[in-house]
Amino acid sequence: MKQSTLFSQLEAEAAACLICERMRERQAVLSPLNGTLTPKVMFIAEAPGRNGADRTRIPFHGDASGTTFEKLLASIKLTRAEIFITNTVLCSPRKPSGANDKPTRGEIRNCSHFLHRTIEVINPPVIATLGAVALEALKLIAPHDYTLKESAAQLLNWNGRKLVPLYHPSPQVLITARPLIQQLNDIKVLGREIKRQKAKGKS
Repeated sequence: MKQSTLFSQLEAEAAACLICERMRERQAVLSPLNGTLTPKVMFIAEAPGRNGADRTRIPFHGDASGTTFEKLLASIKLTRAEIFITNTVLCSPRKPSGANDKPTRGEIRNCSHFLHRTIEVINPPVIATLGAVALEALKLIAPHDYTLKESAAQLLNWNGRKLVPLYHPSPQVLITARPLIQQLNDIKVLGREIKRQKAKGKS
């Protein structure tokens, strides 16, 4: 079956999913707007943000995290046309106040089959996780012992693929855990691996 057909089927299933009670009124962010089906890298983040992907339907677009993410991409000369972005949960989790919230373990588990199948359909040469939640979520697909604190900005092996754990580009993380100058340095590891993959493809 064609890759585009498989992706369309996955998109339709995600749109119809009502498993997570507090996200039944939300729309799954999974469509051609997530990126190319033949990316140089697949980014996996935490969840669609209220002012970002949940509003624009484009992951990391329209909010402060998206602005930082685009700076990171530009620093290694990547464009959105060359990547695919998804999340550990496809719908936007909210607090009762309406503010963004972290997905629960149960919600991540509920959505893990969508993440697993997305990885299989896209078949990226490199995966970059954005934040600890995304790195942890990969354990539901294939076990690993990596932590963000110990493994950030390292080129690792996971489930037969190359993996680069990165910090999330949210304003809070930039202030409390990983400033922009450090994240710009971190993503260079990903840039070097993408160049290596390109050279490998030409040989």
